Amino acid sequence: MTEHATHTAHVTHAALVDGEAVAKARVDALLKAVPARDRETRPEALARAERQRRRWATQVVVTDELARRACAERGLGPPAEVSSSGVLAVAESDVADLGSIVAAALAHSPAARVLLAELEGEQHVPETDVRDYYDRNRDRFLTPEALRHGVDPFGVAAERDFLPYEDVREGVARELRRAAGRRAFFDWLDRARAGVVYTHGHEHPGDPAHPDHEHRH
Repeated sequence: MTEHATHTAHVTHAALVDGEAVAKARVDALLKAVPARDRETRPEALARAERQRRRWATQVVVTDELARRACAERGLGPPAEVSSSGVLAVAESDVADLGSIVAAALAHSPAARVLLAELEGEQHVPETDVRDYYDRNRDRFLTPEALRHGVDPFGVAAERDFLPYEDVREGVARELRRAAGRRAFFDWLDRARAGVVYTHGHEHPGDPAHPDHEHRH
């Protein structure tokens, strides 16, 4: 074993956040809770998949740690502890919309969910934006009867073929506020993890500094 490998083997943290250690044990607990999705059989491919899985899990745990600190700074109170047992339930739609790291972090971390809700609540959606969304996405607001008759929302359609703006306004505003909250969460996360220092073997899975990186959020 090389001197570097010997040193790494004795390191007990996966990352440093503002100089404070995030224990490898937290990453190990998450890995136990989430089954491997790769089905590699060749030893070298399996080893690579596991290295990437550890890096992915580190990102999820670091996001949880950063969110805990952000909640404390905002006086949001201590979120409930994360359970290390069971399998994370992550919706495929969330993975598609958020990327696997953020989707898993929100499923894993009460602090991340509290912070996201706080950021969402801070968003102001102007009335003009709500109306503009309604006007530009008419296909989403066809009445059930219009849908049954196959009315083309962008062709020949009467006003009665659409749900009234007043009836859908609140839902549209909620959807736009949710999207803005997610963007704010991503912006916060990019800033918050800029100063995180990762232990060798725990880097971001897309970090080009390690040889088997891949861009997999």
